[in-house]
Amino acid sequence: MCSIRLQTVVIFRPPGIRETFKPVFFSQDRMIEVVCNDRLGKKVRVKCNSEDTIGDLKKLIAAQTGTRWDKIVLKKWYTIFKDHVSLGDYEIHDGMNLELYYQ
Repeated sequence: MCSIRLQTVVIFRPPGIRETFKPVFFSQDRMIEVVCNDRLGKKVRVKCNSEDTIGDLKKLIAAQTGTRWDKIVLKKWYTIFKDHVSLGDYEIHDGMNLELYYQ
């Protein structure tokens, strides 16, 4: 039988000193690359920021593929991404693959 002992460590900081922590995938100066595949032979790589919206990503994809941006649907499994939500909110990271559909 295995027993696990957890210990809580509390770190006190002097008042007035705040910890500034910013996750890497939400940083404003870092570009990410998203790969979109329509499974019909077209694979698009797009560079964008993590605070860009899905609508901005669709416009970048439309510029490379020659299709209208409002006819593009982006999915990951069964999740359809909405245009007004940012990539960071959907936790889309560098090198992530998305499914590209046309409506």
